[in-house]
Amino acid sequence: MTAPQSSYDAVIVGGGHNGLVAAAYLARAGRRVLVLERLGSTGGAAVSTRPFPGVDVRLSRYSYLVSLLPDKIVRDLGLSFAVRKRSVASYTPYGDSGLLVGSDDARTRASFAARTGSDREYEAWQGFYGRTARAARRIFPTLTEPLPTRDALRARVDDDETWEMLFEQPIGAAIERHFADDLVRGVVLTDALIGTFADAHDPSLRQNRCFLYHVIGGGTGDWDVPVGGMGALTDALADAARAAGATLLTGHEVIRIDTDGTRAEVAYRTADGEGVVGAGHVLVNASPQALAQLLGDPAPAPAEGAQLKVNMVLTRLPRLRDRAVDPREAFSGTFHIAEGYGQLGTAYAEAAAGGLPGAPPAEIYCHTLTDPSILGPEATARGYQTLTLFGLHAPARLFAADPDGAREALLKATLDQLDAVLDEPIADCLARDADGRPCIEAKSPVDLEHELRLPGGHIFHRDLSFPFGEGMEGAEGAEGAEVTAGTWGVETDRANVLLCGAGAVRGGGVSGVPGHNAAMAVIGGTRKQ
Repeated sequence: MTAPQSSYDAVIVGGGHNGLVAAAYLARAGRRVLVLERLGSTGGAAVSTRPFPGVDVRLSRYSYLVSLLPDKIVRDLGLSFAVRKRSVASYTPYGDSGLLVGSDDARTRASFAARTGSDREYEAWQGFYGRTARAARRIFPTLTEPLPTRDALRARVDDDETWEMLFEQPIGAAIERHFADDLVRGVVLTDALIGTFADAHDPSLRQNRCFLYHVIGGGTGDWDVPVGGMGALTDALADAARAAGATLLTGHEVIRIDTDGTRAEVAYRTADGEGVVGAGHVLVNASPQALAQLLGDPAPAPAEGAQLKVNMVLTRLPRLRDRAVDPREAFSGTFHIAEGYGQLGTAYAEAAAGGLPGAPPAEIYCHTLTDPSILGPEATARGYQTLTLFGLHAPARLFAADPDGAREALLKATLDQLDAVLDEPIADCLARDADGRPCIEAKSPVDLEHELRLPGGHIFHRDLSFPFGEGMEGAEGAEGAEVTAGTWGVETDRANVLLCGAGAVRGGGVSGVPGHNAAMAVIGGTRKQ
């Protein structure tokens, strides 16, 4: 096993995608960089794996689509990585019909009219998402700049109505004001609930913060398919970091950080024993809870994830009750089940009361319809497809007493909702692994905490924050640091320790933004207000 040198300019704790982004930027700037990763490979949650024995399909196991990764990072680091657009945005079945939203405006208008009886909802949809698109073009570039003030970001948005609906009032108020149809309202609301347990009218506005990050990605709000799977991104990042001169060591678990604010010592553990390495800066690509533990500080308030993740390999796509839509179309975009506005409200209320939702809401997409490259030759020849399901309103508290039993019960209830809109059971379409078992796996927040050390299974490490400085709602600065305009949102109360994981301000999702921003804080960037 390679032994690290005694000292580096920067030591990065954790080789997930944000840590790799930071490593690549710092190494390209001439810094001596060491990445210490506790697992046997880099990538963190953004990996591709073959979870089913004997089935040569590389699934993006934990994170699925790309929206928040800035083209700037791809260009700056010269990454060999690409995404593909989905031809269909979403399909939402109802009865024997469905609402199809795609790139064909005339067909989308006709689908809205068939559902609602007029053009009103389609025109409202165009107006609503026209507003969010304009905001996206103005907000997204700020994510890789020092934090603006609230007033500066509002001036950049330059639209009081849009600012109010995104930043000031619960998103449920805007949805109810713009749309009348329950199904349409539900499709809009889902972007506010991915990995976020909240009601549409939650006064904390955590649902607004989630919605914001789901509609501003890339300046368009598009969610694209990573060619080769999510592991292709982190493999490209690892290659870029190594090519720039960074040292990446796996099987090295950091157990302590000691610092006087100028120099730090990072203690780590391997299978062969323990060691210590010196550092000018330490960048922690882990949760705020993990950061506190490493520094010996009190832990921040606990986080709670709220999702069920399900991966499937199919021998074929299932037939739909809606015969007017090809399953290849329906599953290539986001396929919504049990996500009407009323259904989402009921599921939230049931989970908040301590019970599993009776009709669990979820959304699904098929990676292989857009990018079949993740299939091995045999799987390709057999016509295999993948389905990835993301269940909402499944808070960690529901799994505390009986993790396995609750997961299996929720999985069954979720698949029952899917079967209700299919013309055949999904179980009949599942491939079998080398041991004859169906190719389906489910991950609850408890599983994600155990496997990835996500606090409470929270995919964003903690509730998302608005992307501005003072007066912000949401995640506070890490370890007592004041979140002010002109900082990068990664600072802690130790001058040479930075948080570069998803729990940083403007963190969450597969974006690389916290990694970029932590590197810029070390290198020294222009302050903007």
